[in-house]
Amino acid sequence: MGIFRGLMGHASEMDIEKIEKDFELILIEGEEVEKAYKVLRDLFVFTNKRLILLDKQGMTGKKSEYRSIPYRSITYFSVESAGHFDLDAELKIYVRGMNTPIQKEFKKDKNIYDVQKALANYVL
Repeated sequence: MGIFRGLMGHASEMDIEKIEKDFELILIEGEEVEKAYKVLRDLFVFTNKRLILLDKQGMTGKKSEYRSIPYRSITYFSVESAGHFDLDAELKIYVRGMNTPIQKEFKKDKNIYDVQKALANYVL
């Protein structure tokens, strides 16, 4: 069921120890992973210092983009819930200095609210 949920765009909370090991080259001294969520192949990683968005690219997912966003740079964020005909929920994160928000889609899933709640906890 976990693989099926991942293919459908559902967010699932990840094991923090595994993420810290995978991100050891990215994290700075004193930085700790506090929460992490996987959506398809992408990750939302909340540390005690910043939000790291991992975007796996290409067919194989070997190419990766790591976006590092200090919490103080997030000006606001929004959640658009799924509807009757539009089954996708969407999270938008607006970052100071960027013209367009960072957008992630979730497939009619209540876990978008878990990601939103974690984001609110660190930004507000």
